[in-house]
Amino acid sequence: MTFDIKENLKKLPDKPGVYMHKDRLGNIIYVGKAISLKNRVRQYFQSSRNMPSKVKSMVQNIAEFEYITVGSEMEALILECNLIKKYRPKYNILLRDDKTYPYIKVTNEEYPRVIKTRIIKKDGGKYFGPYSDAGAVNKIVDIINSSFALKRCSASSFPKGFKPCLNFHINQCRGVCSGNVSRDEYEEAVEGATEFLRGKSKKMADKLEQRMYAASEAMDFESAASYRDYLEAAKALSEIQRVVIHQDKDVDMVIPVKGTEDVYMAVFFVRSGRLSGRETYEMEAFSPEEDKCELVSAFINQHYSRLPYIPREILLTHLPEDRELLESYLTELAGHSVKLIKPQRGEKKTLLDMASKDVLEMVKTIDDRAALARERRDSLSHDIDEILQEMGVYGRGHVDYRVEAYDISNTNGIDTVGAMVVFEGLKADKKSYRKFKIRTTIGQDDYGSMKEVLARRFNRAFMGDESFEVLPDIIMMDGGKGHVSAALEVIEATGFEIPVVGMVKDHKHRTRALIYRKLDSRDYEEISLRGKPMLFKYIGRIQEEVHRFAIEYHRKLRGKSVAGSVLDEIPGIGPVRRKALLEHFKSIEAVKEANFEELQKVQGMDGKAARSVADFFASRLPH
Repeated sequence: MTFDIKENLKKLPDKPGVYMHKDRLGNIIYVGKAISLKNRVRQYFQSSRNMPSKVKSMVQNIAEFEYITVGSEMEALILECNLIKKYRPKYNILLRDDKTYPYIKVTNEEYPRVIKTRIIKKDGGKYFGPYSDAGAVNKIVDIINSSFALKRCSASSFPKGFKPCLNFHINQCRGVCSGNVSRDEYEEAVEGATEFLRGKSKKMADKLEQRMYAASEAMDFESAASYRDYLEAAKALSEIQRVVIHQDKDVDMVIPVKGTEDVYMAVFFVRSGRLSGRETYEMEAFSPEEDKCELVSAFINQHYSRLPYIPREILLTHLPEDRELLESYLTELAGHSVKLIKPQRGEKKTLLDMASKDVLEMVKTIDDRAALARERRDSLSHDIDEILQEMGVYGRGHVDYRVEAYDISNTNGIDTVGAMVVFEGLKADKKSYRKFKIRTTIGQDDYGSMKEVLARRFNRAFMGDESFEVLPDIIMMDGGKGHVSAALEVIEATGFEIPVVGMVKDHKHRTRALIYRKLDSRDYEEISLRGKPMLFKYIGRIQEEVHRFAIEYHRKLRGKSVAGSVLDEIPGIGPVRRKALLEHFKSIEAVKEANFEELQKVQGMDGKAARSVADFFASRLPH
């Protein structure tokens, strides 16, 4: 079964929302917003005559699409921003930092201020937003400060003789610097501003409207226009985004979904007060007739028991009978209090209602999407089965294989690291990723480094380390015959029977084939990926991911010590001599192979230092 784009286009709602285009592997390649999902998404699949080349390229890679409905265009805009940050899709324009939509902040100072900011810090301040209209935010900050006469300057102390600024003299500031304002009076004003930002804006809006009409009747049209602008900004800002919880909280929302034949669970994730995504899980052992409270109980028990992080609140549409037992269990797992809540009012109820409405829209296509996911998973499992059969290994047959992939990264033998990434079927299992700082292998020795990484990985398994106890069904090396040989040497010594393949690249740095060593033989053979588009993309994704993970770790170490190396461990070799050695010999390997006389010739080295280096590397040679 394939995702029928034409049929699913007919099911799109004429509502605002966010859509996600996916490729054959289910990877999100583009996130967009729409006032009308029905109209916007259809445009991609009409005539491509006037499409930009980038859009044409993207459309050719769209295998399916998904969408989330929201209440307004503003909500769609903010959710789009959050999803782009989370998934970093290939065809979206990505920002290099997190400075996107502005927030309004009530500072945590002795005399708090109301300011606009694009940076969130855990400094005790209260943050409201994000907001899509920066202009409206500027006006609201201005009107709040004017209406409540709040302090605008950043001064925190006011010594004797401190002169109030212009805002005090024109009655736009209470003048806390003058010492004539009590703390209680100022805090009351701040609380009024905070209430407005929480959505209780009617009182202020009424006051602005009165001032606008009064100015108009007095023929003061300039002031009336200013009040009109303030009023419009207040109305724009008071359209509280249901995709945002005002507290800086992490919350999950769990909603059961009954399809035509199967039962699913939809989970919406709110992180730092913002809706960041949605996942759907198939409940294989249940029928549509199952009680929803029992479904929720079973899902929570199984789903959260395998997660590395559990939020403090999980919002539910159906409370299970064993709620207290589940809360105790989750609290023990998480290491902090976890509550299961069915909200009856307020912004959490609004947020849950929004998610529930989206689920109702989602039901129209969820069965097709689940069937497509099963087909994709089975196709990949079939391809891996065929690989294992070619290698002479018995496959498990149509299940999610656990794949471990390894890569080595260094710069001229400095700060060598190893990386291990894990895929369970189509999905990366990021909580199982592991990093290794190479300890015993000296210089630029990829094969030796790989042996060290695998030896440490399997030794940890033998020692009973739970984070390494699950063994892979297949190991993939970022490299060719030499890397496979190095891996097999370690694995054969452990007594495990785990198949190993190397991911071989072509001249364009794309994975073209898998290489393996035949059983009971020293010969190597290749398995071409040509004609297997699903497997080709999957292997390419794994190779890119393990390379990215290794490079990131290596750069992190290099950032801590740009010129750091094994030379730091040698007595008498400090930063100056270390730099001189690397500049002279160009690599650790060359320093290691240099004799006493060659070492002595390096600028800044004397006989004692040269002997120290030579003896250090000689002591590490195998006996």
